[in-house]
Amino acid sequence: MDKSPDAFRTISEVAEDLDLPQHVLRFWETRFNQIRPLKRGGGRRYYRPDDVDLLKGIRHLLYGQGFTIRGVQRIIKAEGIRFVQGIGRGDQSVTAPPPEIRAAVSGEIALPPAFPSSTVTTEAMSRLRGALDELREVDRVLDMLKQPGRAGD
Repeated sequence: MDKSPDAFRTISEVAEDLDLPQHVLRFWETRFNQIRPLKRGGGRRYYRPDDVDLLKGIRHLLYGQGFTIRGVQRIIKAEGIRFVQGIGRGDQSVTAPPPEIRAAVSGEIALPPAFPSSTVTTEAMSRLRGALDELREVDRVLDMLKQPGRAGD
């Protein structure tokens, strides 16, 4: 039986819906303070429909449009949560960063002199930033797993 659109979702339901591992959702909670699922006994997370829309919007911006985590944070700050939730619902669309976001994000990664920026397209830089964010996320998760006595949710 399917849940009502207004029903709260567990982390496993949201992870399955977004085709993401649960640890990615937990990681995003540390990077986006706007994601605030209800936490019940034992730390179980319950996501409201607006939380799910926000997560869908973040996923689209990160994986679909190639924004970095910092870039998405700046979009949320500039445009607001409702804007990103609208992206998650399909009400809003973003095909390229607005000029002020693009200018702010462009200086995030400094290329070594042997790799001149004039030979790197904007799309390639966006993909490189996305890959770097993913590698940082993997590194953080590996560090967590190395901690003795670490138990998952």
